[in-house]
Amino acid sequence: MLAEDCSPGPKTNTAPSGPAAVLWDMDGTLVDSEKVWTISLADTARRLGGELSAEAREAMVGSNMARSLGLMFDDLGLEHDPELMAQAEQHLTDRTGELFAAGLVWRPGALEALRMVRAAGWPTALVTNTLRSLTEKALESIGREHFTVTVCGDEVPHGKPDPDPYLRAAELLGVAPESCLAVEDSPTGATAAERAGCAVLVVPCDVAVPAGPRRVHRGSLLGLTADDIEISYAQGRGERVA
Repeated sequence: MLAEDCSPGPKTNTAPSGPAAVLWDMDGTLVDSEKVWTISLADTARRLGGELSAEAREAMVGSNMARSLGLMFDDLGLEHDPELMAQAEQHLTDRTGELFAAGLVWRPGALEALRMVRAAGWPTALVTNTLRSLTEKALESIGREHFTVTVCGDEVPHGKPDPDPYLRAAELLGVAPESCLAVEDSPTGATAAERAGCAVLVVPCDVAVPAGPRRVHRGSLLGLTADDIEISYAQGRGERVA
């Protein structure tokens, strides 16, 4: 099975206006887990005999496991030896899992935004580049009930910045990707959502996200309302909003 339907449907019977569904990124958007990844990536780099540069770490934000490890090995001047990379991936996965299991911190306004979107009646998806095994640990902390479906980076042919995760989420929800609003914090994630045809609400966390034709920027999720969702979706589609 490529993805998991892990919660009941929308909480209301009346379909709201605006997007057909809201698709949420996880790391850096809903939870402050990029800082957790920074710890586990640094630990893995030291295990390989080096120190991860700030530039390499920034380039990894929003990336999948394979790309992050490739960037790490390049940054450390190491050959992409398959056996060594497999060992590094196992260590990185184990260390990150330990940190996820200890609990994750919500980004400002994220929990309230999730509850608002569900209460308004929009179907939702969690769309993350994180491995399913690690996402399961995160869901134990943040709650499965917020999401109609979840899609992880190891369940699609290509992770973000390719559109596959968002295309799969829309498929599982039975909606067109062009009718969805994605919420993202990174250039990698915003690019993936755009390539899928989604409007994108960008709420940056650790790295700046450049403007784009389908992107609407917001400082944080604090105070996000149903009207904000509808307006962001319309603006991301290039519609005029009075």
